[in-house]
Amino acid sequence: MRVLAIGDIHGCRGPLDDLLAWVKPAAEDVLIFLGDYVDRGPDSRGVLNRLLELRQSHHVICLRGNHEIMMVEARLRGGAELKMWLSVGGGQTLGSYGSAPGLTGTLDDVPPEHWQLLQYELANYYENDSFIFVHATVWPLLPLSEQPEDRLFWEFLPAAMRHQSGKIVICGHTSQKSGMPKIVPGAVCIDTYAHGGGWLTCLEVHTGRYWQVDLLGRRREDQLLYER
Repeated sequence: MRVLAIGDIHGCRGPLDDLLAWVKPAAEDVLIFLGDYVDRGPDSRGVLNRLLELRQSHHVICLRGNHEIMMVEARLRGGAELKMWLSVGGGQTLGSYGSAPGLTGTLDDVPPEHWQLLQYELANYYENDSFIFVHATVWPLLPLSEQPEDRLFWEFLPAAMRHQSGKIVICGHTSQKSGMPKIVPGAVCIDTYAHGGGWLTCLEVHTGRYWQVDLLGRRREDQLLYER
């Protein structure tokens, strides 16, 4: 059984499909998505559809990212929340819900199963015996059940992030425009800027092997070493 973490997708359905076809997750593997499925890239609708499909056949854990939070708040509150979401990629998300190419959709065009996933079925974090998985960061001195939301969803990767549990933290959120995973003491960030000319990354956490695909369909792979 492999434990496979996938970084911030941001509407990049093509690289996601290419990455899954290459890695070939088996039914017994655990697939952990680190959040930020929507916004900025061209096909947020397609990404959410793919996640829903995968949950029917694989062991899938979907974490909540700050962009999912903003999209839900835009629907619930409108006004300033809607304006803010549109300014950080929500416009591209609505574009993927248009009824025809070139037409922009509205929040009313987002199907109920997508809202169900975004609002109710995402996890704030996940952990196993050796690793913690979170969208953004953790506060090292607090157990996961007491983590503040600003840490889980909004804070950027610090110079070190050694959690009191001794577990390695696998996170996204802090975009690595180099396209390479960022290794700091206690943690690895695998948001490798998929939507902005970087790569979408899948990390097998026990071995450190990772696979990457970009919007042009290029592939590369390597292995990382954790810094404890």
